[in-house]
Amino acid sequence: MKTSTLIALLALACPAIAAGEPGTPALRDPTRGELLYATHCIACHDAQPHWRAKKLAADWPGLRTEVVRWQETGGLGWNEDDIREVTHYLNRRYYHYPVPY
Repeated sequence: MKTSTLIALLALACPAIAAGEPGTPALRDPTRGELLYATHCIACHDAQPHWRAKKLAADWPGLRTEVVRWQETGGLGWNEDDIREVTHYLNRRYYHYPVPY
């Protein structure tokens, strides 16, 4: 099911959330990085690999390297924008490393 369809169905099922009424969580569109991760990675990489003590990504460059490595291993053919989006998503969600710009 497409994300936009799911959001529309949720809005119909729970108008208070769709209206953003006080005390209700707001619906949000997932980021491209989140969608790519959910589509291609989450089956093998649930939250636990991101929390383990021996994680391979110790900083922003290491996190990006791991995203590149795993998308290559999976034969995903992501472009630079896809890699950046997934790296940003994982960093916001799990790692919180400083992002060099």
